[in-house]
Amino acid sequence: MSAQPTRTTPHRPRSSFLLRGLTLIGILVDAVVHLHLASGYQEASPGGIGLGTLFRLEAVVAIVAALYVAVRATRRAYALAFVVVVSALLAVLASRYVDLPAFGPVPAVYEPVWFPEKAVSAIAEGLAAAATLIALAGSTASRDSTDSVPPQA
Repeated sequence: MSAQPTRTTPHRPRSSFLLRGLTLIGILVDAVVHLHLASGYQEASPGGIGLGTLFRLEAVVAIVAALYVAVRATRRAYALAFVVVVSALLAVLASRYVDLPAFGPVPAVYEPVWFPEKAVSAIAEGLAAAATLIALAGSTASRDSTDSVPPQA
């Protein structure tokens, strides 16, 4: 009788769970804030695309990215999450500090004030961006089976 090899699960350091948790918290706070604010922003442009529609779209994309990170936590999942939170963070900072005019059906976005929901969203996006960047830079993000990175010896 031959001995069957035992199958072991890969050891994941606590830091990977911490980074995953911080990413999920940040991206989900971002999504909740955008969903909460969407209806108020849509009133400013009832016939056009409106910021409310853009907020809802951003929230859906953030939820999809969060689900991907929650289920897979691969480099691709973290990369998607990074793109989502950094784009949201850049948008909130631009809306605060840059007078962006309307273009096409998209309304002007300038809002030169900070209020609690906006600040919470920006902080959560920054936290998630940092966590995803660390996960991408480190070895805590597992590789997709299609990633063509050779194993290190």
